[in-house]
Amino acid sequence: MKQIPKVCSLIGIALLLVTSSWAQSNNGQAKRPSILFIIMDDVGIDQLSVFGYGNVDPVITPNINAIASAGVIFRNVWAMAECSPSRAMFFEGRYPLRTNVFGALLSDDLANSQVSPFEFTTPTLLKRRGYDNAEFGKFHLGEQTNNPYHQALVSSLGWDYFDGILQGAPPPIDTTAGGIGPVGPNGQGPYSCGFVPNQIDGGADTGSCRFVDSPCQDLSVTAAHPTPGFYCLEQGGVFVPNKTCQQKAPDSLSFSVYNGYYVWPRIINHSDGSFDTLPYTRGFVGEATTNSAVSWINSEKNANKNWMVTVAFPQIHTPYQQVPESLLPSGSQPLGNLNCTGNVLNNLVAYHLLSNQMLESMDTEIGRLLVQTGLASYNPDGSLNYQPQNTNTMVVLIGDNGTYAFGVKAPFNPSRAKGFVYQTGVWVPLVIAGPLVNSPNRTVESMVNIADLYQLFGEIAGIDVHSAVPYYRTVDSVGMLSYLTNPNQSSMRQTNFTQTGRNIHVNAPLPCVLQSFPGAPGTCVQLMNTEAICHDEGGLWYNDPKDTPNEKTYNNCCEVQADFPPNSPTNPIEILPDYQNAIRNDNYKLVQLLAPDCSSEPDKHGNFKDITYTEFYQINEAPTPTLMLDNKNVVLCSDNPATPGQPCAMNPNLTPDQVTNFNNLSTQMGQILSSESACPGDGNDDKIVNGQDLQFWRKFAELTNYGSSWYDFDLDGQTDSTDLAIIQAHLGTKCPPRK
Repeated sequence: MKQIPKVCSLIGIALLLVTSSWAQSNNGQAKRPSILFIIMDDVGIDQLSVFGYGNVDPVITPNINAIASAGVIFRNVWAMAECSPSRAMFFEGRYPLRTNVFGALLSDDLANSQVSPFEFTTPTLLKRRGYDNAEFGKFHLGEQTNNPYHQALVSSLGWDYFDGILQGAPPPIDTTAGGIGPVGPNGQGPYSCGFVPNQIDGGADTGSCRFVDSPCQDLSVTAAHPTPGFYCLEQGGVFVPNKTCQQKAPDSLSFSVYNGYYVWPRIINHSDGSFDTLPYTRGFVGEATTNSAVSWINSEKNANKNWMVTVAFPQIHTPYQQVPESLLPSGSQPLGNLNCTGNVLNNLVAYHLLSNQMLESMDTEIGRLLVQTGLASYNPDGSLNYQPQNTNTMVVLIGDNGTYAFGVKAPFNPSRAKGFVYQTGVWVPLVIAGPLVNSPNRTVESMVNIADLYQLFGEIAGIDVHSAVPYYRTVDSVGMLSYLTNPNQSSMRQTNFTQTGRNIHVNAPLPCVLQSFPGAPGTCVQLMNTEAICHDEGGLWYNDPKDTPNEKTYNNCCEVQADFPPNSPTNPIEILPDYQNAIRNDNYKLVQLLAPDCSSEPDKHGNFKDITYTEFYQINEAPTPTLMLDNKNVVLCSDNPATPGQPCAMNPNLTPDQVTNFNNLSTQMGQILSSESACPGDGNDDKIVNGQDLQFWRKFAELTNYGSSWYDFDLDGQTDSTDLAIIQAHLGTKCPPRK
């Protein structure tokens, strides 16, 4: 067990001053519901048939359906386009423009783009009402490389306990399957799914399953385990093909190689800042997530405590990989013969099948989570018997962003999916059930933003978050509890907002070109910082000449597009915009794209200046076939050269009603984007530069040995004398808290 120095004393004092009114007796706390918050990774609204979509390629989700029938379905929910900003907003209720958490965090993103310990997070607030707080599974609100708290970053944000993966996804698949397969000239082994397939698929039907600390087992093909290599991986072993346990294992065999969902880096973080590092944890991460959550919840229930537990399943995030057969519905198709990486365009069917089963495995785990914590039981036929009115726990189930392109289901648009602020990228499912729900088994059509969950968690605990959080810190949440208690509640929002963009880093990541669909250009992104992650996302690493069509090396997407412009007859490539913003009302949506100006010179971080484009659409949430999405061919107007249509300003083709809506949405988007004031020298975000900032600069400089922190104002990855000079130059400055 390791421990880092504590530096949170001043933060804690500030929180106590703000929330002193909560320091009251525990009388009545047991009557407040506990909260079970379940996050589904990369699950957009297209995935769940209970929302009216995805029926062409349905996923079997009986447990999610049972929760939906016992609660309220929200059919008009916007998340952010990527996981980290969405997850940050769950627990702080603030748009990315206020926190700099714009995109999925990478290990080289600076602390400036990670959730700050000065935020008033949900666990910090609920603690004042006596709630214990824990999270299990995927975290991804910080990256330990540049975070001052490193492996203890979860406790620095207020959680009492964490057990899971700090990073954004399980690690890349080990294509050598534990060192068994040879590494080719491309750096890859022969086993694309991380295990030895059957003989007919280039593997073996017999072999020995070797374990770190258990006896070896000889395996062969059986009806119960048709792929012995995969069965061995499920059990935590490494399969040695065509060799018995009595024979010597190859010297290359290794138990210290990460392998997707089955060998992964595990961190257990305690409230005192201590942590346990369990590298190369073996076993399916989805099952481990449920096991840990069940154990912790039951210990809280036995102690008669209030709690909020977040269970963040990593499914269905890439890498796509087979799941344990025991987690699938009876009669499911074995998928041991499929490829998990390689040419995406030739592997779309496999990706859909794998994605479906990954979601089905999560549904199984969600049912087990409820049953083993006493919130539900199984009927004799195996179905879920969930009676939330008999519990004291609210269950909140949501997707964190739209589905990744290769898992998107018709009629949604895979070329405008996760990573984009179009409907397929930000429209997510939300289900809420529990004792506070009046008239369950109904649907809410009103607009909801994921920031609103921050206020909902407060409402459940009896906290008005807008009063609890200081006036100088803008909270973008609106109320949600009345949707649960009042079936006739009118809409609380007249507009909805989402955004995504690049995080703050010293050097821009290298280009990865995500392969697209027949007839559509590829998309160059600078979001992945390793070749292995790029490959797991189905992309080509254009910094590696082995991946590029012309065997050249590229340092940024502008260089790539110069050789492969969007109108190129071969290998056309578009560039993902640096920033994207979108706002909508009941009927219309305005999209703003900030695309890199490749004619400009990159700055010291490798970023180009941006050109701003707008697009205007009419949309709705109607079930198919009358669904209206913001696809390129139905744009009402656009000044984006990549999108058909005339510019919106003074466009004669727009009706008076459309002009009014366009102007209103443009004004409201401008107000949101300009609502956060810069405050140089203010690292704790209290909108004043004073002695506290000097104290915190010193503490973070010592803690990080002058490395990355929220007091790195010149964004060079160092908390040093230059940043101290910025504080000193602005001492006494009071910045406008909001416009």
